Amino acid sequence: MQGIAKAFLITIITSIVIVLLTNMAFFFPWYLTLVSETYYVSQVAATDNYLSKANYEDIKDSLEERPIFSKRKDDIEIWVHKSENYTYAGDSAISTVYTEDYSDYANDSDKPYQQRGEPIYVKISAVYPLTVKLWGKEYSRDIPVSFEMKTTGLKHYKDLPYYEN
Repeated sequence: MQGIAKAFLITIITSIVIVLLTNMAFFFPWYLTLVSETYYVSQVAATDNYLSKANYEDIKDSLEERPIFSKRKDDIEIWVHKSENYTYAGDSAISTVYTEDYSDYANDSDKPYQQRGEPIYVKISAVYPLTVKLWGKEYSRDIPVSFEMKTTGLKHYKDLPYYEN
């Protein structure tokens, strides 16, 4: 009787491990999508030293349409900042208006872009919905994941002072 109980327990544990490994097999392509999108955003931001509102919305919409990302659309966040402080909105390098002309800004620090050579910090965070269905009951856990990288602005702006070190 003890042998049957052990075999039954091993069968249950093995099936749970197989279900978890199958679910984790979906996690790695999902995470690689997050990494590649972060790289893409960093390249777009480096081209103009900021991210336009139209580009931001296009990137966010394309992420929200992806298979696993679409389950948690509201938890996708994209940050493009002039400093590593992602909580301070004044350092955002995402434009808030649909315009290419920022000449009416009083201060250079109010403009979403910086001079060539300045660092730009890009971070994308999302939530991976880990769900396992065992014996008709669904178990779910949200795993918050983010990826960030630093890039350098490439465009020279004549309306900003240029300092050579």
